[in-house]
Amino acid sequence: MQVLLQREMARLKNRVLSLSAMAEENVRLALKAVEQGDSSLVDLVKSKDREIDLLEVDIEEDCLKTLALHQPVANDLRVLIAILKINIDLERIGDLAVNIAEQVGPVSDEDPVDKRGILPIMASRAQAMLRKSLDSVVNLDTAMAREVLEADDEVDRYYQDIKEEVMSDLKQMPVNVDGLVRVMEVSRQIERIADLATNIAEDTIYIVDGDIVRHGQGIVASDE
Repeated sequence: MQVLLQREMARLKNRVLSLSAMAEENVRLALKAVEQGDSSLVDLVKSKDREIDLLEVDIEEDCLKTLALHQPVANDLRVLIAILKINIDLERIGDLAVNIAEQVGPVSDEDPVDKRGILPIMASRAQAMLRKSLDSVVNLDTAMAREVLEADDEVDRYYQDIKEEVMSDLKQMPVNVDGLVRVMEVSRQIERIADLATNIAEDTIYIVDGDIVRHGQGIVASDE
């Protein structure tokens, strides 16, 4: 029975890794679409998101079957719970990628809407957080996971900077109102991706240490 459980757990881990690669790639494509003003990528992002949705449902069903059939305890149960949570977060990241791609509009240097060039930096930081959070799960690396938690504050600061810049520009009756609104919306989606990457990093810590790390606090979970 234990051998079958370990095989199923390994299969679930591999499927989540596949889902994570799909979600990360879709975020990259969505940001590329916005950066280059490439509307041809929007349909591709949406198509890949549908694949993400289908795999997310399959993984959830497999997790529930594993719970019912094998009734895992201690560390196995902890890992299974974390897989369920990560699975949901990855599906949400796929949705956010679609939201970003839908903000594609014309790119113009004549009427800049991100004068300080904050958005590309913010996007790069969030992508790095996502990549590192997924690597932390693969390698069960809590040190890497905690680096993700620390990086979230930086992304939040960039988001606040963009909001302040956009609101200031809107008060001056700019020509490119649509562009400003797009920047605001894209930054909001990026900030949410960073939050979900943080969730995944927290799940890594939960898998390895049994600590529930949320809201800047750590709660030790017992295996007894």
